[in-house]
Amino acid sequence: MVISQAEQVERLHGLDALRAGALLLGVLLHASLSFFPQQIWIVADDSRSIGAAWLFFAIHLFRMTAFFFIAGLFAHRMLARRGCVAFAKDRVVRIAGPLAAFWFPVMAGIVTALVWNAHANGLVTPGAPPPPPPTYDWTNFPLTHLWFLWVLTLFYAVVLIVRAVLGMLDRAGRAGPVVDRITGALIGPWTPAVLAAPLALALWLDPKWIAFFAVPTPDAGLIPDTSALIGFGLAFGLGFVLDRRRDLLDRIAKWSPLFLCVALVSGVTAYILAGGPSIAPMGEPTVGKALAAAVTAVAVYASALAAMGLCLRFASGHSPVQRYLSDASYWIYIVHLPLVMLAQVWVQDWAGPWWVKLIGVSAGVFAVCLASYELLIRHSVMGRWLNGRRVPWRNRPAPALVPAE
Repeated sequence: MVISQAEQVERLHGLDALRAGALLLGVLLHASLSFFPQQIWIVADDSRSIGAAWLFFAIHLFRMTAFFFIAGLFAHRMLARRGCVAFAKDRVVRIAGPLAAFWFPVMAGIVTALVWNAHANGLVTPGAPPPPPPTYDWTNFPLTHLWFLWVLTLFYAVVLIVRAVLGMLDRAGRAGPVVDRITGALIGPWTPAVLAAPLALALWLDPKWIAFFAVPTPDAGLIPDTSALIGFGLAFGLGFVLDRRRDLLDRIAKWSPLFLCVALVSGVTAYILAGGPSIAPMGEPTVGKALAAAVTAVAVYASALAAMGLCLRFASGHSPVQRYLSDASYWIYIVHLPLVMLAQVWVQDWAGPWWVKLIGVSAGVFAVCLASYELLIRHSVMGRWLNGRRVPWRNRPAPALVPAE
């Protein structure tokens, strides 16, 4: 099936909405951590529920995998349009640059929340000397929630290297049609199972794997975990080759109800096999661990593909509100975590049900981040830096068909 250029451009609004949603859900995801039945987060609220753990698991299962699907697709699109040099410059400025610029302020905010929480819970003895500062190296560097920028930078570097090598070895361009045929054969109701096989093996062999966290978050060092590289790398790679066969997006949208059903069944099963919100690693490669790894891997990709297909079906039309939130999502995600932690410390001993406080923390942080985006980012040079364009204060922007990468 061949689709027109206009159709190809227009349907990208759904994918852009998914990418923005994946980032914005990070606010709710991190806000839920203080309401778990057992303490797994720096802040432990007085009101807790297993519902917070279910909410976290459901979001965490698909969120970043879906994000890397979209990141790969947009990466190929930009690379094809701009070329290697311009692509590399843009990614350094808009991906590596924010990581370098915002890591220290974000870390300072997190430390502030940690100190406040320690004082609020009586963990600091008056007059006692402060503990020695931690030492960091490439194996334990705290990337915080900005780890995705580092992993994206690594993936972009790999893309440029592979493209350069293929350019030298395949000057006739014979590899492209082969890749397109393989991609076409990969997309179908079997896609989650095919992608899950290598990830399941990696999770099974990982002695530190915590099943509740599905794909491990590579936030504690400059060398990502093998499971994270495979899990997110497969998503990024599939998105990259899908941009060559954008007609296959129709197939993903068509099968999205099936993907959603598989995601629900396998996701609930994965949660049960993980023992609920347990943070005990599954160390030994047992049969039980193999089953948990296989079911979890299927759930990860089925849920991400379901989200992708549903957004293609129901969110592909242009919407000014959707575009605004898409632009704002990058900034909101960068700055939200210290604000979430500070809000959690503030409300931890308030009376009230957990879900009311969760909504309050999430909505309050979102409002502060959105206001700062409007007042400080969108209409300034920062907007051009993060979003690739600066919106003038007085002029309303014309509807854009092409989302910013």
